[in-house]
Amino acid sequence: MSNTVPEGWEKAKFQDVADLIKGLTYSTSDYSSKDSGHPFITLKCIQKNGGFSKRGLKYYSGKYKESQTVKAGDVVFANTDLTRDGDVVGSPLLVPKIRSNKPSLISMDLSKVVPSHGHNGGFIYYWLQTTEVKRQMINLSAGSTVLHLNTREVPYLCLVVPPLPEQQKIAAVLSSVDDVIEKTRAQIDKLKDLKTGMMQELLTKGIGSGGAPHTEFKDSPVGRIPISWGVAPCGAVCNTITDGEHLSPKYVEKGFPILSAKDMRDYGIDLGGAKFVAEQAFTKMLKRCKPEHGDVLIVSRGATIGKTTLNNCTTPFALMGSVILLKPNQKCLGEFLSLFIASPFVQQSMLQLSGSSAQQAIYLRDIKDMPTPIPPIDEQKKIAYSIRSIDSRIQALTHKLNASEDLKKSMMQDLLTGKVRVNVDQKESAVA
Repeated sequence: MSNTVPEGWEKAKFQDVADLIKGLTYSTSDYSSKDSGHPFITLKCIQKNGGFSKRGLKYYSGKYKESQTVKAGDVVFANTDLTRDGDVVGSPLLVPKIRSNKPSLISMDLSKVVPSHGHNGGFIYYWLQTTEVKRQMINLSAGSTVLHLNTREVPYLCLVVPPLPEQQKIAAVLSSVDDVIEKTRAQIDKLKDLKTGMMQELLTKGIGSGGAPHTEFKDSPVGRIPISWGVAPCGAVCNTITDGEHLSPKYVEKGFPILSAKDMRDYGIDLGGAKFVAEQAFTKMLKRCKPEHGDVLIVSRGATIGKTTLNNCTTPFALMGSVILLKPNQKCLGEFLSLFIASPFVQQSMLQLSGSSAQQAIYLRDIKDMPTPIPPIDEQKKIAYSIRSIDSRIQALTHKLNASEDLKKSMMQDLLTGKVRVNVDQKESAVA
């Protein structure tokens, strides 16, 4: 952040613009039902992107102080992380409206931000999201297993602040971008739910002749399926089942891409963030495992274990050992096989096979032995096409979401530093 203070702005410390109030210390024995308790916002309510997750919402009937209550529009941030990665610590949350006739409360893992007179909570909320503040919050944190923020040092963080009308305007402009982001996320979530429902329907009941439903079914190792379908071990419908390079290669700034688990998406491959190796190392890796268009890829370990996608990429790449490669033969289309393996039933089965230890892993032998349904090829094409059309819509919305998030980062950098000044009197327009 530049040392130059924009005209009309002032240097300040966080304690000059807001007070902090820690949430209440609680016992899980004070949890109650939704009907009898207060909505209780916990650390698990805060997502990595700053969004709100209802999954972390509890209900509480214990004692509390009035100062520990929050209402819609209040700002809180995380004092603690769920891990040592620093993903959540310091992340702010704009408290959403929670339907209840009782005030909401926050847990001891959160701090409530109370803006001082002449300062705007929305401006502070966006300031807390900046990369620089996030870095400082992590630097003020310590812990062997999870990070804990030293909140006594937070009041001394430095910032520059404009007059209140400009704070309010900046918050309103950035809020309009957030509205687009949240609406896009909601659209993506709805399509993902639709895709899950279609997969459950089509991968068990299929698409009969002329699009009519099948009428005759049979029991099988993969459940009840149309009588015209076969079942075989996955190894029988693939020419190759292998994995990528197990030794860490020497990376270079420019070269040939190496795909790892983080480069896999539900709709295919994204090499935008891939690392690179020199040609000699790349050639050696391809001799062990050569991914081709139409292959199926499965994450075999790590945080996204079991994640499955189809290689829809025409750019040559090599694989790391954390990814398993399947090359379907003429009995099975890669598009169909990837959908089957990505289905909730198979994902759950693979996770059970991977074990419950810290070193969970999916092994090649388990994939080879996995019972796999085999509809007629024409029916495989119909099923894949039906679900692929949803994937295309998800992919388009994901690109829109990424563009909106990049725009927000750019606007925050400009507006929160005064590099670009807002017109307080001009009404902001919705972001497309």
